[in-house]
Amino acid sequence: MQKKLNYSFLLSTVVFATALLSNETTQEKLDKIYTTTNSSKNIFSQQISGLNNEQIDKFIEGKSFYRIPWVEAPSATTARDGLGPLFNANTCISCHPKNGKGSLYNENGSISRSYILRVSIPSNGSKQHQNMLQYNGFVSEETYGSQISINGSQKVPFEAKPLIAYKDITVTYPDGETVTLKQPLHGVENQLTHLNYGKMNEKVSLSSRLAPALLGLGLLEQVSDDQILANEDIEDKNKDGISGKANIVYSPKDKIFKVGRYTYKASAPSVIHQSAAAANNDMSLTTPLFPNENCTDAQENCLKAPKGDALRANTPFDLPMHRLESIAFYLQNLKIPKSTITQVKGEKLFAQLGCVKCHIPSYTLSSGYEIKPFTDMLLHDMGEGLSDGRVEFKATEQEWRTAPLWGIGKHKLTLGKEPELLHDGRAKTIEEAILWHEGEALQIKNDFMSLTKEQRNKVINYIKEL
Repeated sequence: MQKKLNYSFLLSTVVFATALLSNETTQEKLDKIYTTTNSSKNIFSQQISGLNNEQIDKFIEGKSFYRIPWVEAPSATTARDGLGPLFNANTCISCHPKNGKGSLYNENGSISRSYILRVSIPSNGSKQHQNMLQYNGFVSEETYGSQISINGSQKVPFEAKPLIAYKDITVTYPDGETVTLKQPLHGVENQLTHLNYGKMNEKVSLSSRLAPALLGLGLLEQVSDDQILANEDIEDKNKDGISGKANIVYSPKDKIFKVGRYTYKASAPSVIHQSAAAANNDMSLTTPLFPNENCTDAQENCLKAPKGDALRANTPFDLPMHRLESIAFYLQNLKIPKSTITQVKGEKLFAQLGCVKCHIPSYTLSSGYEIKPFTDMLLHDMGEGLSDGRVEFKATEQEWRTAPLWGIGKHKLTLGKEPELLHDGRAKTIEEAILWHEGEALQIKNDFMSLTKEQRNKVINYIKEL
């Protein structure tokens, strides 16, 4: 019998003990393990320090299944032949280049695989829909399922091809300066073309998503539920206009409801859950957490398509649990960029504006290590302008998880250009992202707009250093 190894992300307890025997503080010791000063395009791909040989093997295995392409069945390979029948990409890294943030467009001007469209419809109140809402967090569309697949294998037609369309909105500062924002146009006619499976439900919502950077996932997993829940203020009892709430989501791994941490609407409670969901949605890979390929009952060719040859490994899944755990382990054990703050005035303005009410700067983990992700991991109403018409568990159409800001100024290194921000990449700069803040953040945005241009730039330059 194969030995069951514990690959928990708990090196910090060992380091804490050794730190006591040196002149370095616990923080300094752990910084050397978890942070990097690397300034190359591979800044988000650095392995944390101190892994033992077994853990390094696990890290390398996870990196392999994360990076090397999957192929369609049937194939000569028996480990990676589960791709499709409907899929968007054939590797994880296709959407997260160098583990960094995706782009809307490729260099040739075509829409990137980092850009996907989530699909859902309103509940009709039926028992089936109530069950979907409870355990999936949303109701999938009858024919196209939960996400548009832009590729199909063998004789299986792809579902559709994405479109991106905008209209310009001009924002004017009190000092007279103007900024042009790009507002995405929603609706099937503006977001999709080549629908190969017929018309969609007339009430469908298409939510655009741009793949985020895979930054600090393991450290965020060490923030306790109590630390997250302590910042909830659902009824806004302190009357500051901010009423964050945790998303409570179903975990198919643990068979219970848990606090959500990952994705734009905090609908994934763990790194392994998010990894399995992405494998299923983007590549149609089956796992113990998501055991079904992403075919709907209306897609007969998809249902009849050849399956992967994973049965040769005595498992019915394309990604058996030990390989899924390896991918999660790889993502949990990547270093974060080391932050150096020089914009002291910008830091003060950031706090004075109230940005820290949602972008909470730091948490102290059980090891004593202080991390600075600048997020509360809670849901906030961001206003009608950012609504995507989609619910995910307790997240409403206008609610989004506070995006972590750490490393935001380093995305340019992996992309070779400035990153596109917010859930759908509409914001081309940090300034534009701020100007899209409404709802609970409206007053803070207005106060930012009332600053002088010099002060606004100090805030933006500070954010780039996080």
